[in-house]
Amino acid sequence: MSDGAAIHTKIFYPKYQKERSMFEIIPSIWVINGKCVRVRQGDFATEELISDNPLGVAQEFEDCGIERLHLVDLDGARRGSPKNYHVLHTIAAYTSLKVDFTGGVATDGDVIKVFEHGAHTLTASTIAVRSPEKFAQWLISYGREKINMAADTDPADNLVKIRGWQKEADVDLFEHIEHFYERGLRYLKCSDTTREGVMEGPNFKLYKEIIERFPNLSLVASGGVRDIDDFRKLRDLGLFGVVFGKAFYDGRINAEEIKDFVASCKSMS
Repeated sequence: MSDGAAIHTKIFYPKYQKERSMFEIIPSIWVINGKCVRVRQGDFATEELISDNPLGVAQEFEDCGIERLHLVDLDGARRGSPKNYHVLHTIAAYTSLKVDFTGGVATDGDVIKVFEHGAHTLTASTIAVRSPEKFAQWLISYGREKINMAADTDPADNLVKIRGWQKEADVDLFEHIEHFYERGLRYLKCSDTTREGVMEGPNFKLYKEIIERFPNLSLVASGGVRDIDDFRKLRDLGLFGVVFGKAFYDGRINAEEIKDFVASCKSMS
């Protein structure tokens, strides 16, 4: 070998071996300007106010026995950098919920700040598409227990949606998942964007295919949940959990049903 020859070292990313765990139902709180809102299929023009008090909403879920919360900074997703840190800090400080934060996280500084404000985990989407090397490094630096990936799509073309679903990347969903699956990804949240906020039922076919192709992923479904029975079907498919919101806010699922379902999941684990 010549003195100037480069030495290339291949990094080995051990795959996560999935273990049996309790199925989790994970409520979502979507935030714009510090308020709890909802939008339909990612369309900000359909914004509807749920509550001026996200902490109060989070405490309602905590009282139901919920352990994990998905907090979506819609301002952050739209502008490309987090904004509603104060909401994250308040919920983390005044509840025992494990907060999973998402929305515009793009730099190491963003990651550090999110964890400093109390997030238990972080879910990223756009950065995994635009800077896959950086996201893979986050999995190593912060740990795959802390860094989750969201890969949301319209099944009509299976292309990944980014920037709060405002943009479509020229990236195939399954190729995208495989890239990070080979690099040790553990947690994946996947949404059929056509079903988000419309309560037409989850895309069971999509989730079944993901589980079959990537058996060691802990998959979290999102979008379309209508009732408790959808929770049961997703649990029976072998998913790790499900994110829900509209069905609760519209009264299709009530607090007592959530309490009973959480208790049944705990008894099965």
